[in-house]
Amino acid sequence: MSDTDRIEASVMIRRPVDQVFSFYRDFRNLPSFLGDVMAVELTSPTDSRWTIQGPLGMEAHFNIQLTEEYVNRLVRYQTVTLPGMRTYWEIYFAPGAKAGQTGVREVMKVSLGRFGRAVLALIGKAPVCELAANLQRLKQLLEPEK
Repeated sequence: MSDTDRIEASVMIRRPVDQVFSFYRDFRNLPSFLGDVMAVELTSPTDSRWTIQGPLGMEAHFNIQLTEEYVNRLVRYQTVTLPGMRTYWEIYFAPGAKAGQTGVREVMKVSLGRFGRAVLALIGKAPVCELAANLQRLKQLLEPEK
C-alpha cells in the first residue's frame, strides 16, 4: 500500500503502558471508544466479529483478525476479506516522557487509496477525523479524574 492509503493519529494518555495496552487489547472494550463500533464478539483468540453502525442507521458486520501482537508495544489487526479490499490497523504503545504516561499512535491503512477515503468521507466517516476522535475518547475514558 502507498502512503496515500495511510492515516495516522496519536494521543498521550496519563496511564501506564500496561494498563492502556491491556484495555485496548481486550477487543470487547472497543465499542466504548470507537465511535462506530457497536459490538465486538470474540470468535477465537485471534478472530472477532464487529458490528458497525453505518449511515442511516444501517448495521454492517466485519470479521477482524489479529495478525500481530507484542505485549505493551503493538497490536495489528485487519479485516478478513479479499486482499485488495482489506483495511489494516497498527496501534503502537510507548512510555511517555513522564512516568505513568503512554503514547498511543494508530496507523490505519485503507483499501482503494484516495477513492476509498473519499467514499468514507461521503458517508460521514472521514478516516482522519475518526481516528483522532477515537483516540480522544480512549484518553477521556482511561485518564483519572483531576
